[in-house]
Amino acid sequence: MSKLGAPYRYGSAGPSAFDCSGLMYWAFKQAGVTIPRTSRAQSTFGTPVSKANLQPGDLVFFYKPVSHVAMYIGNGNVVHASTSGQPVKISTLASMPFSGARRI
Repeated sequence: MSKLGAPYRYGSAGPSAFDCSGLMYWAFKQAGVTIPRTSRAQSTFGTPVSKANLQPGDLVFFYKPVSHVAMYIGNGNVVHASTSGQPVKISTLASMPFSGARRI
């Protein structure tokens, strides 16, 4: 959550700017966990989780094929680096087309 408001930059994994998968990569790296760098690769890593069983820290994927990733933070919300011109922000899970989730 310390990166809320950080700028979006395609291909960036921090520490000052991020794309969606770069933010997830950076967050897990801070916890000593290495995950794949791209959203599509992240979508096959870890254990599948149903939407009904999401827990804070789970990776949530959007669109088909997967082209966006966010982190579930609870209460139906995710944190993500959404798109160019938008900073890292919190959005509702329902604001994008859900395609799956993974627990690392």
